[in-house]
Amino acid sequence: MQLAHQPSAAWRDVALRYLALTKPRIVVLASFCALIGMVLATDDALPWRLATFGVIGIALLAGAGFVFNSLVERSIDARMSRTRRRPLASGAVGARGALAFAGVLGGCGALLLYVEVNALTMWLTLATFVGYAVVYTLLLKPATPQNIVIGGASGAMPPVLGWAAVSGEVGAGALVLFLIVFVWTPPHFWSLALYRIEDYRRSGLPMLPITHGSRFTRLQILLYTVLLVATTMLPFLTGMSGGLYLLSALALGAVFVAYAWRLWRAYSDALARRTFGYSIFYLAALFGALLIDRFL
Repeated sequence: MQLAHQPSAAWRDVALRYLALTKPRIVVLASFCALIGMVLATDDALPWRLATFGVIGIALLAGAGFVFNSLVERSIDARMSRTRRRPLASGAVGARGALAFAGVLGGCGALLLYVEVNALTMWLTLATFVGYAVVYTLLLKPATPQNIVIGGASGAMPPVLGWAAVSGEVGAGALVLFLIVFVWTPPHFWSLALYRIEDYRRSGLPMLPITHGSRFTRLQILLYTVLLVATTMLPFLTGMSGGLYLLSALALGAVFVAYAWRLWRAYSDALARRTFGYSIFYLAALFGALLIDRFL
């Protein structure tokens, strides 16, 4: 009986390695943001069949982008303590297998979006894949300390994709959601870069704390966080949401600004780590408030 279980255990290990390449936690957050875009794009009941296929297709292409990113950066990941245990960096998954896996995920996602959702969503999602996997990973990330700012456009696309999936167009509301995630991205990633600065120094990537120093980076985090709070007022000001969202955005934003202020005034790695962790909670809670407010 023990021998009979060994093949299934081996296949499970292989499957988990390939799943890890897709960065599932980030895919879940991106899918949630896409779902918010879908909900806010319609005044009627959400077409659940369309939404389901839309979320699955977007998630598949997002996962493909992360696999391709891991493939391109496997040598960089191998030099960083945070990432050297990733399947490609450690050699647990081969390059050819990862490339084939990314192709299958991307192909299935694109086909699903084209057949079951609409062509606009497919093309926008493919453009997002190219923007992240090629423009950001290959061109921007190794070339400029503003890589996170410019490359953040790809990461801000999920709510736009969700909006397009159910409405067939990119409305003004979709651009508001895009702007929120776009402005959120720099303080989120720079908080990580601060307490992982030695990792990034070994990687050779020109991250802002390395090229401009810790204090300048911390000031940028504070400024972007203040700008983020102002940006999160747009859904209320444009009539996309009501008072519940407004109060939630102000409360969540006040905590984020407090973290950024403390980070600027009295830095510690532990505080940077907590700021990074809060930034993830912040975005999920903010979009959750949008979702709840929509149904009240």
